[in-house]
Amino acid sequence: MRYLYYYLITIAVFIVDFITKKMVATKMNLADEISVIGNFFLITSHRNRGAAFGILQEQRTFFIIITCVIVAGLLWYTHSVRKTGKPALFWGLTLVLGGALGNFIDRVRFGEVVDFFKFNFGSYTFPIFNVADSAIVVGVGLILLDTLLAARDERKQAQVSEQQTINEQQNEEQNKHGQQPTV
Repeated sequence: MRYLYYYLITIAVFIVDFITKKMVATKMNLADEISVIGNFFLITSHRNRGAAFGILQEQRTFFIIITCVIVAGLLWYTHSVRKTGKPALFWGLTLVLGGALGNFIDRVRFGEVVDFFKFNFGSYTFPIFNVADSAIVVGVGLILLDTLLAARDERKQAQVSEQQTINEQQNEEQNKHGQQPTV
C-alpha cells in the first residue's frame, strides 16, 4: 500500500505539468515573456518539436514510439523494484515516469511540447524547459545517486568479506600451530 504513494508522485508530476502547460498555452502568445526575477528567470511561451533542450526536432513519430517503449519499461521496472527498499531509485523512477507521460501527451495531442522556464546567465540562455523536463532530470539524478550509493555499499561489503576471509585464514593457520585464534 505504501508504494501507492510513489505512484501518486507520478500522477502529481503529470497534473502539475499539464496545468502549467495549459496556462502558458492559453494565457500567453507564442514568444511572450513574463519576468519572474529580472532577466535571469522568465516564463516564456515556447514550443519544442524535439526532445529535451530542443534536440532532434521534427521527430514526432520517433518520440511517440520511443516514449511508449520507455513508459512500458519504467512501469515494469518500477513495479519490479518496489520492494527493494531503495527510495532514491523508486522516487527517481516515478519522477521520470511522470515527466515522460507529461511530454508524451503533448506530443500525441499537438505534435510539440509546451516549454516555458527560461533562465539567462549573462549572455547565455539555457534551453527553455518545463515541469516534465525538470522531473525527468531530477529523477535521473536520483537514479544515478542510487547507483553510486549501491556501488559504494558493494565496495564496503567486499572489503568486509575480504577482511573476514583474511581473519579466517589467519585463525586456521594459528590453529595448525596450536596458537590462540584472533577474533
